[in-house]
Amino acid sequence: MDRDAAPRPAPSLAPEHEWSAASRLLRPALRPAGTVGVDGRHVHVPAGTAFPGKPLIVAGPAGLAIGYVIPGPGFDVLVGAEHLLAWGVGPDEVRAAAMANLAAWSGEAPWVEEMNGLRRVVWSDSGEGMDAARILLPEVRAQLAADLGGVGRVLIGLPERDLLIATGLAGDDDEFAAMLAAYMSDRSDGADHPIDPRVFELLDGELVVFGGPSGAWQ
Repeated sequence: MDRDAAPRPAPSLAPEHEWSAASRLLRPALRPAGTVGVDGRHVHVPAGTAFPGKPLIVAGPAGLAIGYVIPGPGFDVLVGAEHLLAWGVGPDEVRAAAMANLAAWSGEAPWVEEMNGLRRVVWSDSGEGMDAARILLPEVRAQLAADLGGVGRVLIGLPERDLLIATGLAGDDDEFAAMLAAYMSDRSDGADHPIDPRVFELLDGELVVFGGPSGAWQ
């Protein structure tokens, strides 16, 4: 006799419909500068049969955008206005849940490190979809600044979703800065989920665009 298939959760309990399920899975995702969406603060029930299709997007650091995703097998679901309507929550609750999940993951996720003289590079490339987003966490920015700032300026690369690169730049190492800029551009151009080809810098704990040793790359 064939066994019955394992029962599937009711659609109403799926993360797309149930806030208690979604809140445990949500994660923030950096998006390219210029990504268009809605802020989620004035969502209304649509008059027609279709829900609003725009994603929930908020302003991120250095002109980047922040979206929110529900991870799924094979693909992620980008959170949009229809999810806020289904969950009965606002964008602040979504952000708080997503950031808490990111922080919990980041606290356990490893970093990789490589050193060559004064050149020290650390990076996160777990492939779990949250590596670049780690830069949104104040504790990550503080740790990178503490670990790398003794060399000089702290540079950050966010070329794609699954990669965050950080390095300390000595003031006279223009060659290394140029190499990093070229790598960020190439890596972003070839990425499946690109974010930004630019090099960024941590200044007073905040992410800003790096203008180059003499402002040449701004």
